[in-house]
Amino acid sequence: MFGYVTAYEPELKVKEFQKYKAYYCGLCQSLKNRYGALGQLTLTYDMTFAIILLTSLYESETKMSAHRCKVHPLKKQAMLQNEITEYAADMNLILAYYHMKDDWQDEKSVSGFAGTCALRRRVKKAIFKYPHQSRVIQRELKNLARYEKENAMELDAPAGCFGRLMGELFLYRKDQWEMTLRRLGFFLGKFIYIMDAYEDLEKDIKSGSYNPLRELSKEEDYEERCREMLCMMMGECTAEFEKLPCILDVDILRNILYDGVWKRFNKLQDKKREEQKV
Repeated sequence: MFGYVTAYEPELKVKEFQKYKAYYCGLCQSLKNRYGALGQLTLTYDMTFAIILLTSLYESETKMSAHRCKVHPLKKQAMLQNEITEYAADMNLILAYYHMKDDWQDEKSVSGFAGTCALRRRVKKAIFKYPHQSRVIQRELKNLARYEKENAMELDAPAGCFGRLMGELFLYRKDQWEMTLRRLGFFLGKFIYIMDAYEDLEKDIKSGSYNPLRELSKEEDYEERCREMLCMMMGECTAEFEKLPCILDVDILRNILYDGVWKRFNKLQDKKREEQKV
């Protein structure tokens, strides 16, 4: 479900893109250092956004380093890491673990069982360190699975689950920014969920898989209503973002929130227009 909260590279300056990539590589390195190669498999660009946002908000001291990796064995890659990178690595692993655990318990997924077994020992320390976030992630994933079992077509219910889950991931500290960060994450999470359902609709209809947009897609104004919902979610999300006193890397953050999140949607729209011409 992840991979929508990314930068729009053509609109970033070279130095900005290099810094963005350094945060991403720093998260990858932290996952490796803390959880090994299995931890690296949970890497997402979405969590990279959280690192940049929280680093900017809390002005965390960040260290630059350079390392080679399996993806880049010949040239060392610049990496930016701080305490928030470690937090994001823990959240990445907890989320991946509970997602795989639910897949095994609800669908008897072999990959879910294998992933749960592989991550169980590694994730215990993170769950103990962040019990509240862990409880919320587990609860909302279970609620989401229940809506899927019930074949719920009321989009706001399952999207709300993912919104509350994402909202919790942004709460690095309990302070005056808690409500703003929670709301930012909530609407961003709902956007991700709706966008994922929109992108997977055709595939899910063919396979008979759950998709909360199935009934809405039969309406003549389906495309317009989806666009309106997505715009509404990002409108609320960016309104909360602009309340935060972020100065460091604010251009990268705005690039992601105002342009990057729309990359996949615009690509799908272009594809649909081309198909209509044929």
